[in-house]
Amino acid sequence: MPLTVEDVDRFELARPRLEAIAYRLLGSADEAQDLVQETFLRWQAADVARVEVPEAWLTKVLTNLCLNQLASARARRETYVGQWLPEPLLAGDPMLGPAGTAEQRESVSFAVLTLLERLSPRERAVYVLREAFDHPHREIAEILDITEAASQQIFHRARKHVADGRARREIDEAAARRIVEEFLAAAASGQTDELVRLLTKDAISVGDGGGKVPARAKAFEGAAAVAKFVRTLLRPAEAKRAIVGGSSEIYAWVANEEPAVVAVVDGRVVAIMCLEVTAEGITACRTQANPDKLERATEQWAAADHAEPLLTV
Repeated sequence: MPLTVEDVDRFELARPRLEAIAYRLLGSADEAQDLVQETFLRWQAADVARVEVPEAWLTKVLTNLCLNQLASARARRETYVGQWLPEPLLAGDPMLGPAGTAEQRESVSFAVLTLLERLSPRERAVYVLREAFDHPHREIAEILDITEAASQQIFHRARKHVADGRARREIDEAAARRIVEEFLAAAASGQTDELVRLLTKDAISVGDGGGKVPARAKAFEGAAAVAKFVRTLLRPAEAKRAIVGGSSEIYAWVANEEPAVVAVVDGRVVAIMCLEVTAEGITACRTQANPDKLERATEQWAAADHAEPLLTV
């Protein structure tokens, strides 16, 4: 039977939540939207009158589509040019999903999305559904066709893997902006020592250019190496302007619940650097510069109310 208006409305009410789940599972806004649309096609083809709990049905269909996508993504990333990083989302993007608790905010951070790449698809699904969306293990077991005990075991294992790679502290937007402003001021000062002071001794810097723009395949490691790289990155140069198509305006912002540096050329976001901050200082700088992964950020930027740039390079 064709869907009724009520059936379509029911799906549209669930769409934002489904997109937020898919984004956390895949690390890609485009892929998330595609699979949510595929879920709608499955909904359209189903006998929805016999679906007792539509939200649970939709979540199960979407999650299993994402698991299949993750399995194929692993093979694709073996041939990806350079480092692979998730697609960043600017503050206020509805696809970031729930942010009512520290756990929910952390689960969508760039740092955690990167760490989730170490997990198996099933571990990632259990972690996201439990940590970010507070599904009880009974529901997760039904979604993934496993036992409740298995869901609990998988979650504890996944959470430990993520926790072992994390030392983050909670930061509000005002504090995030101050951190980025101080970071940019140190980088622009020409005094590398000031930048080193803000970094932890074991700080790293990694970038994703996707083969579209230059990005070092191997991470910079150590405060001195990262500071030197960031100084070079934020130093005006004609070669860099030629690559991105003009002078970059540099802003302090928040992306994926982390302090971020956003570079914009003529209204187009050309790079987002997310800063992972701990009590000891900035421990990681992860830069997304692949233009294919910045299209949504550019759309969000156009709708944002932003002040004057802090730097122009």
